[in-house]
Amino acid sequence: MIGIDLFSGAGGMSLGATKSGIDVQLVVESDPYACDTYRRNHNPKLGLFNKDIKFFNPDAYTLDKRQGIILFGGPPCQGYSTSNQRTRSSSNTSNWLFKEFLRVVEQIKPDWVVFENVKGILETEKGVFVHEINRNLELGGYTTSHGLLKASDFGVPQKRTRFFIVASKHGIRFDFPSPNGSKYTTVKEAIEDLPLLENGASKCYLPYRSAPQSAYARLMRSGASGCYNNLVTRNHSSIIERYKHVPQGGNWEDIPGHLMENYKDRNRCHTGIYRRLSYHEPSVVIGNYRKNMLIHPVQNRGLSVREAARLQSFPDDFRFTGSIGFQQQQVGNAVPPILAEALFTSIIRQS
Repeated sequence: MIGIDLFSGAGGMSLGATKSGIDVQLVVESDPYACDTYRRNHNPKLGLFNKDIKFFNPDAYTLDKRQGIILFGGPPCQGYSTSNQRTRSSSNTSNWLFKEFLRVVEQIKPDWVVFENVKGILETEKGVFVHEINRNLELGGYTTSHGLLKASDFGVPQKRTRFFIVASKHGIRFDFPSPNGSKYTTVKEAIEDLPLLENGASKCYLPYRSAPQSAYARLMRSGASGCYNNLVTRNHSSIIERYKHVPQGGNWEDIPGHLMENYKDRNRCHTGIYRRLSYHEPSVVIGNYRKNMLIHPVQNRGLSVREAARLQSFPDDFRFTGSIGFQQQQVGNAVPPILAEALFTSIIRQS
């Protein structure tokens, strides 16, 4: 099948689609830094449209519809996130980008449609956005199914739940994939072999710390002797001092009050702030891990870009480009490729 990726970001869904056998030929992404990373790791035959999606005209491209087409993507989700109570409403214009997604669906009329987003979209404005998307797809002749998938159920070392709508042009009621039945992949299994780093580490390429310590690490390495993107934000010494008080699984509540005096009301901090990851369970949601001050399980520093990428299930040969801030954003915004692969493999089996 031919794949079309809208709002692609760095290409997490594209990577999962490709690994399931889909030929991703056409991509739309407005962010120039994410596009640079996408081009570094993918080579879509028909090109990458690097402008606002409202200017995208699919009629300008020749698609071989005899192969079957699957169109997928997730409009920016910050406006639907449960952690965003300030602009989580219908007045946030970014929350209406799904209409551009539906416009492209209407023009191309693909065989399958996959809409992805955070689970918070189910609660935003009492589910009006989900209702509108389903209604428009059904009016267009699609049979829709929707559900939540937990990344950790499919081998991703992260407790990340994503919402999906899967729609078939051929009357197929899609059955979502079931968990693979294996034990969860832990943070330790995911990152223990990666290089030892310090606060502010800035050397991109480094050899591995050790031989792979798990099947997951071997999968991510694919025989390589080192990895890229070993970059860590340089935090002020006062931040590092806070880190020292947080045990694995703990958060800001473990930090003595006198070290948090710059917060007007520290009790308004959400539970994800200053969270130290636990070695022996999957990670919490990566998301904006720099802003949230996610802490390495045993070192007093933030996560490196590569560590976060491992927790998102990006293989080590997938290289992120741009400044460290842009790399962190690309990793945090992505759909875990292993989760995407499980979904697309299931779609192909049911086609």
